[in-house]
Amino acid sequence: MFKPLSLAGFALAFSASASMAATNITWWHGMAGRNGEVINEVAQKFNAAQSACALTPVSKGTYEEALASGIAAFRSGEQPNILQVFDAGAATIINAPGAVIPAEDLITGAGHPFDREAFIEGVRYFYATPDGKFVGMPFNSSAPIMYVNTEALEKAGVEAPKTWEEFEAIAPKLKEAGYLPLVQSQLTWQFTENFFSRNNIQFATNNNGYDSVTDTKINMTDPNLVMMFTKLKAWADEGYFGYFGAGWNDNQKLFEDGKAALWIGSSGSFGGLQKTAQKPFTAAFLPYWQGIEGAGTNSFIGGAALFAMSGKPDEENKCTADFFQFLTSPEIQKFYHQATGYVAITKAAYELAKSEGYYEKTPVAEVGIQQLMLKSGDWSKGYRLGFYPQIREIMEREYGRIFAGETSVEDAMKTIETEANDLLARFAKTAG
Repeated sequence: MFKPLSLAGFALAFSASASMAATNITWWHGMAGRNGEVINEVAQKFNAAQSACALTPVSKGTYEEALASGIAAFRSGEQPNILQVFDAGAATIINAPGAVIPAEDLITGAGHPFDREAFIEGVRYFYATPDGKFVGMPFNSSAPIMYVNTEALEKAGVEAPKTWEEFEAIAPKLKEAGYLPLVQSQLTWQFTENFFSRNNIQFATNNNGYDSVTDTKINMTDPNLVMMFTKLKAWADEGYFGYFGAGWNDNQKLFEDGKAALWIGSSGSFGGLQKTAQKPFTAAFLPYWQGIEGAGTNSFIGGAALFAMSGKPDEENKCTADFFQFLTSPEIQKFYHQATGYVAITKAAYELAKSEGYYEKTPVAEVGIQQLMLKSGDWSKGYRLGFYPQIREIMEREYGRIFAGETSVEDAMKTIETEANDLLARFAKTAG
């Protein structure tokens, strides 16, 4: 049975292959601030652990800018060895002919063992082929979870809701206690993509886009999704839900300031929230609808993965494989998890952090991992849809119009579906 290499084992395994001149490889990413600093620290740890390879991270701005830079560089033959690609851009890089070497092939080809089962459930499938082969190496992974203002719930005399039915029942009490009951920070990821995941509903044809780009259609007029947004609009009208545009921080601020009782955010937010929240908080799973048959399955990851770009010499590919192996070691995963708030992507790293009492001290850090480890369903593994960043922009535009009273939920969903399917058809032509 595969067991992720410890740091000591990693250094021993690669000391024999070290040469006088290190092989240089580059890693382009789209992270800034503290998260960018941690990437540099991970690279420093890799370089210190062996002498055969020298890894240089390079920030390319935002996620979108990193993806655009990587694709342009590949076309001109100047691609990096490793490219960080965010969740919505996965279909673009995976379907670009000859652009990447599947991470699993790269790792096993370099002589390293690889066990898909070593990764936690909600991480395992998003960047994989339909039969489960890893194409991208999951890196900064997160889950949409519900943060809870404990003081607000105590004042209202209620408990954190597990389902949306329960939220609907306690919302009036939270409002009466002087709080805005619910805010969120990304309707696309949290209330659309992961609505389908948590409630185990098909998001798109062709196995959510995994099986083929040909004639893939998105399912935005699903009656359950229409119901969810009809509820959100009604809750907003009743003062139970606040929508403050598509900006993440604009919606988070009310929870930070202690004015909102519940905030749907990212599991990766808890580190920053510990510094900015003015009231004590805890966290719980993203609610689901108990009335939907089969609901309550795991969510899938947000964040990004690392892709090995093709067209590089064998010795550089070997170093990329070595780095991917290093990255999944329990110690490095634990370090990255604790330094950033992103989830530990392997079971071994999770168990290591747990054995050291980390979650006893910071229980919120465990919620996202536990949610990703819930039972999976047929439709909880993710999606692979082309031009998806542009589709998200259409969603954000129409969602804004819903809450501004400029369109109905039904008309907005029809518009999104029509425009999204046009984009998917165009993508099929470019990928074909």
